[in-house]
Amino acid sequence: MLSRRNFVGGAGALTAAVSAASVSQVAMAALPEPVIQTRPDTMPPLVPPTGRPYNAVVTLNGWTLPWRMNQGVKEFHLVAEPVVREMAPGFKAHLWGYNGQSPGPTIEVVEGDRVRIFVTNKLGEVHSVHWHGQRLPNGMDGVTGLTQPGIPPGKTFVYEFVARRPGTFMYHPHADEMVQMAMGMMGFWITHPKSRHALIDEVDRDFVFLLNAYDIDPGSYTPKIMTMLDFNLWSWNSRIFPGIDPLVVRKNDKVRIRMGNLTMTNHPIHLHGHEFQVTGTDGGPTPKSARYPEVTTDIAVGQMRQIEFVADEEGDWAFHCHKSHHTMNAMGHDVPTMIGVDHRGVARQITQLIPDYMVMGERGMKDMTEMEMPLPDNTVPMMGGEGPFGSVGMGGMFSVLKVRSGQKPGDYSDPGWFQHPPGTVAYEWTGALPDAARSHAAGTGSMPPRARPTTPTEVRVRKPAGGHAGH
Repeated sequence: MLSRRNFVGGAGALTAAVSAASVSQVAMAALPEPVIQTRPDTMPPLVPPTGRPYNAVVTLNGWTLPWRMNQGVKEFHLVAEPVVREMAPGFKAHLWGYNGQSPGPTIEVVEGDRVRIFVTNKLGEVHSVHWHGQRLPNGMDGVTGLTQPGIPPGKTFVYEFVARRPGTFMYHPHADEMVQMAMGMMGFWITHPKSRHALIDEVDRDFVFLLNAYDIDPGSYTPKIMTMLDFNLWSWNSRIFPGIDPLVVRKNDKVRIRMGNLTMTNHPIHLHGHEFQVTGTDGGPTPKSARYPEVTTDIAVGQMRQIEFVADEEGDWAFHCHKSHHTMNAMGHDVPTMIGVDHRGVARQITQLIPDYMVMGERGMKDMTEMEMPLPDNTVPMMGGEGPFGSVGMGGMFSVLKVRSGQKPGDYSDPGWFQHPPGTVAYEWTGALPDAARSHAAGTGSMPPRARPTTPTEVRVRKPAGGHAGH
């Protein structure tokens, strides 16, 4: 449920001031009322009612944090707390986040704004917030023990600085970082330019989301916080396909998409049907001489990428991470490769003893999207989502860019499936086929081998041993 009382522009409802470290009396006079959002929907852009105007962003499956103006200072209130995040319909996770959600709300300001952020810690351990990529006083950088004491449970600290440069940034803890980020603590920060900028174009639609990952066993609720490699849920803004909303645009809109990576690996993000340019990073706008057309951009750990393109091709275009195991949900790690093994006789015998027994993966994993497989409570299939032509064999970091000529400016509502013009959909061919050319040569290599096997070696199928040793 959304609790979004309109305190912007006024004093708002006041709460008792709690402890802060080394802050002014003005900052301690009163706190902005914390605004809480628990719905997983993509909320409309927050048009600035006070302060300098800007073109607001849209946070995918998220929202923008309101503020109040206090004697020329933009004041925000972040609450670090346990949250319940619906990662996909029917699947909820017990995470940590800010103001009711993981990730926390997007913070939007304008270059030159003086910003004051109250951070209240409702966790069971100390906390701090690092403003990733910002130029600010060293004591506001948010590194526990180095630039500030940790925020104790139940206490509120305040951060105050000037947003000195425009760009795409994020915020995240710098206290017990592995645990707190593994639990979902992070958020987006946008600083808009104060005036026309030579390297920052005006756009019609501006989307933002964070890349994050979790290790949550099927049927459970809480992430494993010590996982370093074998994550099983790859998400955008703590949502997994088919729970990620589409990015809806009008044909010929200039579109900007900003992405930040707080997982433990890189992500090559790929867009179908269009070419884009990388126009910015958390280091600032990319010089125009360094831009070039791309359809995939790799985002390393801790990096931000800002891409722009003109949406001039109508349709429902896939948008996803190009690491194929990142477009699959939980339950995939320990499934052995049994492709080509005919289990039918064995399966019939086993199902007489175990009615729910099911052979997995003998023709590839796509079969699983067609099966009504019994699942544990509180999980989703490895691959799912129902498209206009059947099941979509995807999960994890996957969504759809929907480009429509009839979409009105500022309308982000889902227009439904694209109606393809006649003759523009791939179809079954029933006529005669020409012979298909095939290669039978293995190649000669760069030089002759020292010795060849005296007899040919046949590859035999065997059941793999447990674990990940063969990956």
